[in-house]
Amino acid sequence: MIKNLASLVERAKNKRKRKIAVASAGDIHVLDAISIAVEKDIVEPIFVGDEEKIREICKKIGFDISPFEIINVPDKQQASVKAVELIKKGKAEILMKGLVSTGILLKAVLDKDNGLRKGALLSHVAIFETPYYHKLLGVTDAAMNVKPDLVEKIGIIKNAIEVFHRLDNPNPKVAIVGSVETINPKMEATMHAATISMMNYRKQITGCIIDGPLAIDGAVSKAASEVKNITSDVTGDVDLILAPNIDGANILYKTMNFLGGAVAAAVIMGAKVPIVLTSRGDTEKSKFLSIALAAAIA
Repeated sequence: MIKNLASLVERAKNKRKRKIAVASAGDIHVLDAISIAVEKDIVEPIFVGDEEKIREICKKIGFDISPFEIINVPDKQQASVKAVELIKKGKAEILMKGLVSTGILLKAVLDKDNGLRKGALLSHVAIFETPYYHKLLGVTDAAMNVKPDLVEKIGIIKNAIEVFHRLDNPNPKVAIVGSVETINPKMEATMHAATISMMNYRKQITGCIIDGPLAIDGAVSKAASEVKNITSDVTGDVDLILAPNIDGANILYKTMNFLGGAVAAAVIMGAKVPIVLTSRGDTEKSKFLSIALAAAIA
């Protein structure tokens, strides 16, 4: 089982080097992260985008890209389509977003005939290392599904537990969080949490242990859960937090990064390959770690 993000990098290094297709690759922060991943011998990039711009940025940051393929497609939409095509043809095993809007890239990914659809939905899975928690902590879904319904939340959980299984955690503990621990018919999130927890209890959802509804303090702190008289196999030892909606997950994600001293790696799951789709506010380190996560689970 992976204990920290350094171990994640080592796992990626010890696997076969993965080919990563970078859509609209002319972004300095993305190319910085790719250069680190290349230096660590984790990936072999294929750059799709404006060749002149890519070469100009790489020269500026001292990244020797002479060993790697560049496919000159200046148009961002066409670059996204081409990067997806490389995946479809088996020429790459990871897709990464460069200087292109998420909507344009996902349109290519979700194309009915030529895309990378695998399951019912795509979802964002972040893995955090924080000095204030005793192990890696997952958060989902901070980027894709705005207001997931019950069925979508089940899909989000399944996408996330696939990440943990591939990182050698066969039975991750999942907390479905909100503002209260009690089930309130006027609060839809609590009803969803209770239903999903019962489905897990009755083995309709397997490969994990689920509890909810839980407030965030009870989820991550055994002491807090004991004060609240909550008996649970999840509290204080949770591996994955499912937020009620994109607002809650995104606020938690950015609070941990910018105020909580955490570092994160993140991928989009639910397609045929992991997708590295980082935020503009993410550091180069976080972008690199996201590439390492994708390589570790590809």
